[in-house]
Amino acid sequence: MGLLEKLKTNMLTADGAMGTILYSYGIDYCNEELNIVRPEIIEKIHQEYITAGADIIQTNTYSANAIKLARYGLEGNVKQFNEAAMQIAKRAAAPGGQFVLGTIGGIRGIRKMDSSLDEILSVLNEQAVHLLSGNPDGLLLETYYDFEELAATVTHLRKLTDTPIIAQVSMHEPGILQNGLSLNDALHQLEALGADVVGVNCRLGPHHTIQALEEVTLPKKAFLSASPNASLLDIEDGRIVYESEADYFGRAALLLREEGVRLIGGCCGTTPKHIEAVKKRIGNLAPLTKKTVTPKKVIVIQEAEPNKNEPLHKKALKERTIIVELDTPRHLDTTVFMEGAKKLYAAGIDAVTMADNSLASPRISNMAMGSMLKLQENIRPLAHITCRDHNLIGLQSHLMGLDALGIHDILAVTGDPTKVGDFPGATSVYDVSSMELLQLIKQLNEGISFSGKTLRKKANFSVAAAFNPNVRLLDRAVKRLEKKIDCGADYFITQPVYTKEKIEEIYEATKHLSTPIFIGIMPLTNIRNSEFLHNEVPGIKLSDEVLDRMRACGEDRERATAEGIQISKELIDTAGELFNGIYIITPFFRYDMSLELISYIKEIDRKKARDNNYVQTSN
Repeated sequence: MGLLEKLKTNMLTADGAMGTILYSYGIDYCNEELNIVRPEIIEKIHQEYITAGADIIQTNTYSANAIKLARYGLEGNVKQFNEAAMQIAKRAAAPGGQFVLGTIGGIRGIRKMDSSLDEILSVLNEQAVHLLSGNPDGLLLETYYDFEELAATVTHLRKLTDTPIIAQVSMHEPGILQNGLSLNDALHQLEALGADVVGVNCRLGPHHTIQALEEVTLPKKAFLSASPNASLLDIEDGRIVYESEADYFGRAALLLREEGVRLIGGCCGTTPKHIEAVKKRIGNLAPLTKKTVTPKKVIVIQEAEPNKNEPLHKKALKERTIIVELDTPRHLDTTVFMEGAKKLYAAGIDAVTMADNSLASPRISNMAMGSMLKLQENIRPLAHITCRDHNLIGLQSHLMGLDALGIHDILAVTGDPTKVGDFPGATSVYDVSSMELLQLIKQLNEGISFSGKTLRKKANFSVAAAFNPNVRLLDRAVKRLEKKIDCGADYFITQPVYTKEKIEEIYEATKHLSTPIFIGIMPLTNIRNSEFLHNEVPGIKLSDEVLDRMRACGEDRERATAEGIQISKELIDTAGELFNGIYIITPFFRYDMSLELISYIKEIDRKKARDNNYVQTSN
């Protein structure tokens, strides 16, 4: 009798965690390599689960694909590891006739950009072919946080084989996937794509798994499965532990059955004792064939409060828009910063932008200074946010705080690595890339948490992305812009540009885009500053002409300042003709230089308006 035929009339018990037991043995390297170097350990664990009562065991192949094996330099061993794992599991199951599933683990987490779907399906196909060569009783797809990946995987495998497919999602929050899709909808979609068994595993313990399944209606043809963690994880003396009594896990299996689950196993933290407890509770019971689901109260997501100011990207589509960067202080005296911001805003700029610890050096939080500007002086702040200083929890918390403060203008950037800053030993987090951060911010704009949970209200962020045009192959940089647009970028802010030819080149390379671009202009202060920027700051390059002009000023501060401003004005002449957005970067709190450039831009625009009026009057 095959697996699916057995599930029609029986509750089946699957095995528990493999990694948990290997971890308890002190093994902290590639688990899948053990299929070759220590097969007796893997077979022993299989046998322990079979002795405990498991009707189903799975191969030790969760990470046996080329992408995950590459972390260990073992990407060339996919065939060897998968075929060996299937042989080990088949050998362990032969005496008792247990079903053997070929396990394939999810690849993506939050970071979708690390692996494209095409790359994932390519390595999936390679792994699946080698698992299928061993004639498994089914393929188990487990720990998939990204529904797009799982849906594509099921679709691909269904075309490849008629072998039963068990497709299991993982959730950060009970009943909801990280893309905001409900568990019920997700499981029914997987059934429609061809999965024979659909369910959940990992991340959540029994309590929250049961809670999530309460909202799931029984599939029409597929069966339900569940493999919860033993409990929520804890850390003791630097080691991961799970606090859960086996009998509690067994009692939870009865409640899972009441939710219509027919295939019950365990994930992280579970051991043969947990599986023995499950078998003891459900082994002689028949599965439920009917279930009543009480509709859950729908949480209405409130619309975002409308911005008091027109979004910068919308204004820049129509008319001149000026933003000025002013670094927040490295010290606790905010006097000069506040004075500079007030003078800049009074000069008629649209927003004061503040970096997020630029060059990886600590400054007063731009959230704090932005709040002061907004609440005390009614100045519009534009806050940069990096992927470097915050993990996912911190990023979402930070963004929610900005929204609560009414700071809706954001620049999402990767951030300079910590090794270039004041604390080279500090950790660079980079849980996500800037592109993924753009996507997550847009998800907040839909009222959905990074975990998929409702936020009850939509955020209202207008999001800029960074653009470095100072590269040899500008067409490649423009392709990155196009990807960022797809990820949700509303407009772009460039690194400082120092030649008119480069500005013209940017225009020609991007004129097919409707997304506004703010051209970066940063006045030079002296030759030392110029050479530092040119030689040491990533993403900034000066022309020989500009360097020569600044070098000619020698140590004359006033002359160097005047020359730096003149160079910037010449750049503004070109940028202003081709782009509505101008981004002035204030050097070393020299906001007097920024003020002169703002005045120059305003005068140009007034002259242009007068000339246009004259032409219209003449006509």
